[in-house]
Amino acid sequence: MTKYLYDLPKTMPSVICHGPEDYRLEERTVPKVGPEEVLIKVKSTGICASDIKCYLGAGLFWGNEHREGYCQAPVTPGHEFVGEVVALGEGAGQKYGLELGDIAISEQIVPCWNCRFCNRGQYWMCEHGDVYGFRQKAFGSWADYMLFPANALNHKVPRDLPFHHAVFIEPLSCSIHAVERGDIQYQDTVVIAGCGPLGLGMVAAAKMKGPERIIALDLSDDRLELAKRCGADLGLNPKNGDVVNTVKELTDGYGCDVYIEATGHPSAVVQGLNMIRKLGTFVEFSVMRELVTVDWTIIGDGKELNIHGSHLGPYCYPVAIKMLQEGKLPIDEIVTHRLPLTDFQKGLDMVASGLTSVKVTLEP
Repeated sequence: MTKYLYDLPKTMPSVICHGPEDYRLEERTVPKVGPEEVLIKVKSTGICASDIKCYLGAGLFWGNEHREGYCQAPVTPGHEFVGEVVALGEGAGQKYGLELGDIAISEQIVPCWNCRFCNRGQYWMCEHGDVYGFRQKAFGSWADYMLFPANALNHKVPRDLPFHHAVFIEPLSCSIHAVERGDIQYQDTVVIAGCGPLGLGMVAAAKMKGPERIIALDLSDDRLELAKRCGADLGLNPKNGDVVNTVKELTDGYGCDVYIEATGHPSAVVQGLNMIRKLGTFVEFSVMRELVTVDWTIIGDGKELNIHGSHLGPYCYPVAIKMLQEGKLPIDEIVTHRLPLTDFQKGLDMVASGLTSVKVTLEP
């Protein structure tokens, strides 16, 4: 039997993605709650760089000659969120350790739990999983209410964590996973390219690994200063000089040990391949809007690099929650704008421009 915190409305305002640059605020039915499902009242939801790429029509989401599109419009966007539990389907409370009125989040992917990857504990690479905000079986969080399906991975959030801090749990989890993929050692020089919200999270997570130095790269001097407050030892702006030579000069001519790409721009990939030392580790995190062309020989014959991808934030949510509780990041400086849901278009435009914001959240 489903339990409710209060009587729910029949409909709610919800942003609906109908196609590239065609997002509309509409009324849709509040989801019904089935067995082992959870309904939250959304308290805060973020606008991610991947949301912008979907909005602007990137091939990953809408398809091109190389791939089938991932977005199933019409769908409600939003995969960074936190909310209050207002309904628990039969068995959901016991399964997830949740009670009505708790604060909760759900991991971005809803796995099938039956494929090869799920059976091996690699659920974040699920062959048949749905991702909130892009697939019609997992409508996202740009709405008043949001449903966590029965297969979801849900986490209770401490009540002492402000909503606009807690909404950063999902992106920070992704940052932590990317850092883990870098296999950072104590004497390493680590370069993190891109000081958006995810790159800043990577800086803070990398700091916990105890490398010799962390170098942040970005085209914004303000973001580089923010990266230093997250734990970077040095910030370099490619507009102001040859950052590849600077990093090599700092490392006796060898190059950095670990390079994590979080800009989403093809030039940062080429930059990293030239900057990294032989036998170094390159972590590719970004969702690219366009194809990337590089001299592939550098990876093999030239430097014998370790090339690692990074996808989502598996097993990292508890770590992210603890980092936020302990104040490892200056979240009030990272979350620069908090807008009502009705201003979603303003938020999209703001994040797309990248000129005045770091992290933008919507609050239904």
